Amino acid sequence: MSPTTTARRGSGQPRRGAGAGGSDSGDPGVDGPQGGRHLARTVAIVVGILVVALIALLATRPDADAPGITSSVLGKAVPAVKGTALDGTHYDIDDHLGQWALVNFFGSWCAPCHAEQPELVKFAREHGDSVSMVGVMYRDKASDAESFYAKTGATWPILNDDGTTAISFGVTGVPETYLVDPNGQVVAKFEAGLTASALDQVIRHFGGTTSSTGSTSTGS
Repeated sequence: MSPTTTARRGSGQPRRGAGAGGSDSGDPGVDGPQGGRHLARTVAIVVGILVVALIALLATRPDADAPGITSSVLGKAVPAVKGTALDGTHYDIDDHLGQWALVNFFGSWCAPCHAEQPELVKFAREHGDSVSMVGVMYRDKASDAESFYAKTGATWPILNDDGTTAISFGVTGVPETYLVDPNGQVVAKFEAGLTASALDQVIRHFGGTTSSTGSTSTGS
């Protein structure tokens, strides 16, 4: 037997909690019965917290079948959208209760706004006066917004927002578009890439119907 091996076996005291020596010491330490019960309680508490967190997450998760993107205004009465439009007319979304309404936050400087604008124009032409549409300028100049609409054939009113309307909707960038049902409730939010067919699909999802010519009814 080598000297090194002999020295290891003969030197020092038995390890705490190891074998009968640890048990006779009178101090169970972390490996004794009390330590085991403490560990079990800790594990149970952690597991319980995780289960509660998972239940809360599942309970607050958005409906997977709901179209559009989540927003703090969804399911609530539409915030105020009113003012003198750039063409001099007065617009108030409350005047359009009983019909679907579309609120589009845009900027003439915004490339995604340019990309989806033809779809909004298509939707407006298909539905005519059966849907109320309004554009809300976002960090834009009135002259630039009017030029943008003229080039794309958009004819719905434009409101020059001082930021109040955007804040009330929770807008963080453009384009953002909100669909409001005939009862004045915000039912869907869309970001870039909106299409006319997607809007029709959401209207049908919430009980509205669109005819072959695109006109919209309120549903039952």
